[in-house]
Amino acid sequence: MSKRVYNFSAGPATLPLEVLEQAGRDIVNFQDSGMGLIEMSHRSKQFMAVAAETERLLRELMEIPDNYKVLFLQGGASSQFFMVPMNLLTSGKKATYLNTGVWSKKAIKEAKLFGEVEVAFSSEEQKFCRVPTASEYTVTPESEYLYMVSNNTIYGTQFPTFPETDHVLISDMSSDILSRKIDVSKFGLIFAGAQKNMGPAGVTVVIIRDDLLDRTPEQVPTMLRYKTHADKDSMFNTPPCFAIYAVGEVLKWVKKQGGVAAMEERNKEKAALLYAAIDATDFYKGHAEKSSRSLMNISFNLPTPELEAKFVAEAAALGFNGLKGHRSIGGCRASIYNAFPRQGVVDLVAFMAEFEKKNS
Repeated sequence: MSKRVYNFSAGPATLPLEVLEQAGRDIVNFQDSGMGLIEMSHRSKQFMAVAAETERLLRELMEIPDNYKVLFLQGGASSQFFMVPMNLLTSGKKATYLNTGVWSKKAIKEAKLFGEVEVAFSSEEQKFCRVPTASEYTVTPESEYLYMVSNNTIYGTQFPTFPETDHVLISDMSSDILSRKIDVSKFGLIFAGAQKNMGPAGVTVVIIRDDLLDRTPEQVPTMLRYKTHADKDSMFNTPPCFAIYAVGEVLKWVKKQGGVAAMEERNKEKAALLYAAIDATDFYKGHAEKSSRSLMNISFNLPTPELEAKFVAEAAALGFNGLKGHRSIGGCRASIYNAFPRQGVVDLVAFMAEFEKKNS
């Protein structure tokens, strides 16, 4: 095998090597069955056991209470932008959204198709460089839920703490689920695309409190109702079998590393190394305000676009892949999810120092 690069991509993102190697074997011959995992019926005993173990591990690692359902759905996290209001925003009612980036903006657009949306905070005029403090927004009493995105991949911002509210709290955690400990009981619904911290693209995890399953209006199509999938343990139709399996393998790896608390400490250490390199000089400038900095995605700029292009090209030649910033913001971005190795951050910091010396 060719030497593996350091994959700084925002998603699909780097996965643990041992998970990839195990998946390679299981695709060909799963548990000595004589067939590959992706050839098996989703109703087979072998796959049903895989799905059950994946859910069990997620419940254990995130300490998910018994009164929550765990769903494995298709359509990507973007499908949740409309499924959430379709199921939980009653016609003629209101929902409150916090606009902290592209993904919340897209969710707001979809929610407006189903009811009234109040945007209680937006940092768009500041190019989404920060998230709000609790004193910067209010949730009107008639709102059915408060919606927020916990981490923004593009702009490199993250809520350091979650809102305290009497309303149903809904969070898109696609880019930081499993990266730090959270209290699931504070939320009505959490969803996350798997392709950053949990596995490959193809499955979206939804964690939903039981009492919300019966709120869905009668006219919502069967496949778009959370209750449909909850009642059938995510087996109403053929689920994304391989992606669910891969999530299970990643969860085994997370548990082996010491669980979510251990991942959080590692993530803090990796991010601190990179932010320290950015803050130590005027050559690099972080996009996010310090109080809103993400542990997962670190967006930064160099003095000129030309230097940024040179930085990305030279980094790629040395095996630092995926450092080009999102097209909507430019610059550079290093995504350092759970499976990204500490040594990769150490090596990037060394390259940054050398690049500055040659080009400042």
